[in-house]
Amino acid sequence: MEPTQIAQQMIDFYKATFDNSFKAMAMLQEQNEKMVDMFLVQATLLPEEGKKALSEWINAYKKGRDDFKKTVDDSFKKVESFFAGINKG
Repeated sequence: MEPTQIAQQMIDFYKATFDNSFKAMAMLQEQNEKMVDMFLVQATLLPEEGKKALSEWINAYKKGRDDFKKTVDDSFKKVESFFAGINKG
């Protein structure tokens, strides 16, 4: 087996591992978001400013999560294209 094939298999393995871990983390975050939403509906003593702050925090977390996923996916594409270029050369 060629070294570039081994490297490609390793990249594929790492990408699959990352994707699975990321999906699990996202599911956990979504469950926590549902719990916070339920809390906010029932928390009559919490002022609207506090509810708004929690909602903004959740949205910022989602955006950061999505940006992180995009960055990692772009990095995997760059590495894959690097090894694809080696195979052609």
